[in-house]
Amino acid sequence: MTQPTPTVRIPEDLTEVTWPVGTEMASFTGDALVLTSATDFDTSAADHVRHQLPHRHVTHDGDVITVWPRPHRDRP
Repeated sequence: MTQPTPTVRIPEDLTEVTWPVGTEMASFTGDALVLTSATDFDTSAADHVRHQLPHRHVTHDGDVITVWPRPHRDRP
């Protein structure tokens, strides 16, 4: 199951994204989006985020899911 969270500032359109159940806060650490929960997220929660954001690297460590920014590429 998913639950809507308040609008999150992010430099791309994620209006259709829903965060996993249990997400209490979405914040930024540098350019990475960090989702936190009071209890551990299960692997299906991380898979849910990966499925919605296939172009981003998503990691899961207990009560934290991190959505890493796209790599910056130098333009010639």
